Amino acid sequence: MTAKDGKDTTITESKLIRELAGLLDETGLSEIEIEKSGLRVRVARQITMTAAAPVAMDASRSAASSAAAAAGADASGADAARHPGALKSPMVGTAYRCPEPGAAPFVEVGSRVNQGDTVLIIEAMKTMNSIPAQKAGTVAAILFENGQPVEFGEPLIIIE
Repeated sequence: MTAKDGKDTTITESKLIRELAGLLDETGLSEIEIEKSGLRVRVARQITMTAAAPVAMDASRSAASSAAAAAGADASGADAARHPGALKSPMVGTAYRCPEPGAAPFVEVGSRVNQGDTVLIIEAMKTMNSIPAQKAGTVAAILFENGQPVEFGEPLIIIE
């Protein structure tokens, strides 16, 4: 490939891609994208995620989690993403329903929340990020399991 100035850009592009791949290794990022002089380059690596060992729960919490999962299954998929009360993940990370292992969840299905109340935590790059309710209402569905990896824009909770 030749640029407007007549220079071979294949060598430059290859060097840029190698530098970006090295930067991924150095920083621990999973992907990086840049745009330079009209050239857009995205370098990503595939990461295998392993789930953490489940936290032991008593029978009442286990039943509540099963009920929440069942409610979440009804509202999951494309419908949940379009729901006006869908709280979507603002980042990629690991979602947690409670502030620490063994603690009570922030919310359950049927919980009443106010705008700004913390409803979950997302761990991203070893930082715990409190995620607030975007509006006041009642939690109609919880669409994720404690400790589950989540993607940007993924619906996590439905608040009606």
